[in-house]
Amino acid sequence: MAPTSAGGGRTRIHVISDVHGNARDLARAGEGADALICLGDLILYLDYADHSRGIFPELFGVENADRIVELRTARRFAEAHEFGARLWASLDGDRATIIEEAVRKQYAELFAAFPAPTYATYGNVDMPHLWKEYAREGTTVLDGERVEIGGRVFGFVGGGLRTPMRTPYEISDEEYAAKIEAVGEVDVLCTHIPPEVPELVYDTVARRFERGSRALLDAIRRTRPRYALFGHVHQPLVRRMRIGATECVNVGHFARAGRPWALEW
Repeated sequence: MAPTSAGGGRTRIHVISDVHGNARDLARAGEGADALICLGDLILYLDYADHSRGIFPELFGVENADRIVELRTARRFAEAHEFGARLWASLDGDRATIIEEAVRKQYAELFAAFPAPTYATYGNVDMPHLWKEYAREGTTVLDGERVEIGGRVFGFVGGGLRTPMRTPYEISDEEYAAKIEAVGEVDVLCTHIPPEVPELVYDTVARRFERGSRALLDAIRRTRPRYALFGHVHQPLVRRMRIGATECVNVGHFARAGRPWALEW
């Protein structure tokens, strides 16, 4: 049974995205709310603001992190890929195993910080196959699925679309569109990536357009949910805009802000 307000009155939901290793603030994110919603990207692989943080600098050092950020920011993705490949070749052991061990350490801490109840979906940097191992009782993982919370229907679609960055959970446009279709009409549509609208997908600090979903935009126009909530773009040109009857909200870069976005009715 989905939660309702303890007094049978108003329901308050806190929504976060792009946690990127911020377990300290995550442990407080559900305070004062009937439920927490997390829209993914739990893992911190490389902090573009502080190159000393994340799995990459732990393995290869800050100087190499500086260099890979420089190449990626300049959109020199082929050079960045070659540079990364040389670094990985310098290590003993299988790359996938090394990364998974580091991810497991982060997941153990982050999933332990989730309050109950939490409803979560994957971000593009997450590893879905590990979530079942770490999601405790009270944490519900949803992807292409719906749930009722406080009398409203919430739909969840996780992951991102394919990019030159080659993050772990990028899927084809067709697979993503199928998950959007499976969710159908809902009151609140929760995704990791935004709809494909220039103002919502442009990152003003990275100075590039991130990938948004055309299928998501079409679904918003067609099904007219009350809200479309998402993250992914850390410093968007516009954090909030209306598309028809739908209020579209980037709930924020939780790793930096440490504060949830609140929805109350």
